[in-house]
Amino acid sequence: MRVGGGAVQELGDVIAEIGARRPLVVTDPFMQKSGTVEVALRALRKSGFETALFAETVPDPTTDSLAGGLEAVRQHEADILIGFGGGSSIDTAKALGLLSKQGGEMRQFKAPKRNTGPSLPVVAVPTTAGSGSEATQFSIISDSETNEKMLCAGPAFLPVAAVVDYELTLSMPARLSADTGVDALTHAIEAYVSRRANAFSDGFALAAITAIGKNLREVYKDGSNREAREAMMLAATQAGIAFSNSSVALVHGMSRPLGAHFHIAHGLANAMLFPAVTEFSIRGAQTRYADCGRALGVASPEDDDAAAAQALVAELHALNQDLDVPTPQSWGIDPDDWQRLTPLMAEQALASGSPANNPLVPDTAEIQALYAKIYA
Repeated sequence: MRVGGGAVQELGDVIAEIGARRPLVVTDPFMQKSGTVEVALRALRKSGFETALFAETVPDPTTDSLAGGLEAVRQHEADILIGFGGGSSIDTAKALGLLSKQGGEMRQFKAPKRNTGPSLPVVAVPTTAGSGSEATQFSIISDSETNEKMLCAGPAFLPVAAVVDYELTLSMPARLSADTGVDALTHAIEAYVSRRANAFSDGFALAAITAIGKNLREVYKDGSNREAREAMMLAATQAGIAFSNSSVALVHGMSRPLGAHFHIAHGLANAMLFPAVTEFSIRGAQTRYADCGRALGVASPEDDDAAAAQALVAELHALNQDLDVPTPQSWGIDPDDWQRLTPLMAEQALASGSPANNPLVPDTAEIQALYAKIYA
């Protein structure tokens, strides 16, 4: 990992150290049109690499969206992929790395299958402080035929290197700053309360929670605050390391279907669910949730666990209000569509495996009730 302001200038050194010669940069159309990706391309060309660009990734990447990328890998004879952008670009690069080596369809690699490779190496360069995908062994790809948002996991999806440069986030708009920041907070809290939490992941999770509590509202209010941007970028990576070594839980299990069926941005879907799911889950791990409330700065060491856990729920509600998070209803989702799709979304949430990591494991009826509760 290369971390810090201006670290993207070291991208060529990273590729050379790995021993690759033909990098393909995987990004989205906005990164190309805005010129942001040029900073990476210049660093690579300066180091003498034969570099190509695939700039057709889409938000919440689908199996159909991978076809053009696979062709770009073949045409360039790429020996390494650089995922440049948000989680969608990095997840796309990870998927292309696996498919270009193994072939087949992405649905063959979804959870619970654990994928060990082979795969083309991926270097991740995040431009948002949220997904943590630069530090995880996961890729999220939607099945174009079924709209299922598939969790694909295993060491084959872990980048070989990451360049974490907070200066790439300075131009993020307020809405994106909020949504990605809540995504990172969800990663950290779910990693800490997960049934698979451990001493290694705990340290990263708590550090991320503390940093996000101090800085998320600030980057939403003033995106030019470099100190807050740097803190959020580091926290997003720490949260990624945390949940890659423990796992996410019910919020993520329920948010993926919202993205697949209603095309709600992943972090925003998490934010819609976060307070209600946390309130539901507290009795399964009250002490752990209390620790999160203290780390977030909304409870003191003197508060008992019950009070600290409830302070966490209250803060998540307040955070949604301060970040102008809409409900599914106010976002524009038709109530009939919501009600009609709720049983399917509940089934898909459970099938993803993430709810099984929750402190309180729900059944289908309880997930449907939570979807009903957050709608309005």
